[in-house]
Amino acid sequence: MHTHFMDKIRNYDIAFTGLKNGKHEFDFEITQAFFDLFDTEQEFTTPVITAKVILDKHSTFLDFDIRISGTVNLICDITGKSFDHEIENEIKVLVKFGEDYDDSNEDVITIPHQDHAFNIAQLVYEDVILSVPMKKISPEVSDEDLQMLEKYSPKSEEEKKDQTDTDPRWEALKKLKN
Repeated sequence: MHTHFMDKIRNYDIAFTGLKNGKHEFDFEITQAFFDLFDTEQEFTTPVITAKVILDKHSTFLDFDIRISGTVNLICDITGKSFDHEIENEIKVLVKFGEDYDDSNEDVITIPHQDHAFNIAQLVYEDVILSVPMKKISPEVSDEDLQMLEKYSPKSEEEKKDQTDTDPRWEALKKLKN
C-alpha cells in the first residue's frame, strides 16, 4: 500500500487505547473521497453519508455499532435519469485481541494485541455497497409502469424453455404434431 493511501484510510481509524471503558461516539462523513480509496467501479455518485460509530469499550474486547445513513445518486434502470436513493444500515462487530488479524468470522474480528486503533473503512464500505439495490428504479417509476415492463419485456431463453416444459397443453400439442 502506498503511504498516501495509508494516510487517508487512517482517517477512519478509531483509536481506542486511551479511552476509558464504556461508550464513545464517533461521526464520520463519507463522501466520494472515501470511495476513491477503494479500487472498484461503484454504481453510484455524490454519496452524502454519515457513519455514526458507537464504541462500547470493555477491558478485554471492543463492541462496535456502526450505523450509516444518507443518500447516494443512482441512475434509474428504466428511465435512465438519476435519482437520490436513501440508504440506511447498521452493523455490529465485536473486536477481540489475538495473535494475528482475522476477519473470517464476520461478527467477530480479531486484531493483534499491539494494535491501538481499529479501522472501520472496510466495514463502512461494504455496508454502503450492500445498501445499494441491484435493481435501480427511480421513485418516479410507478407500479403500473413496472407491470407493463414485466408484461412486455422479452423473456430470457431460460424462462421460455421452462414455460414450454411445464405447460401440459404444450405437451398435448407436441403429441398431436407427431
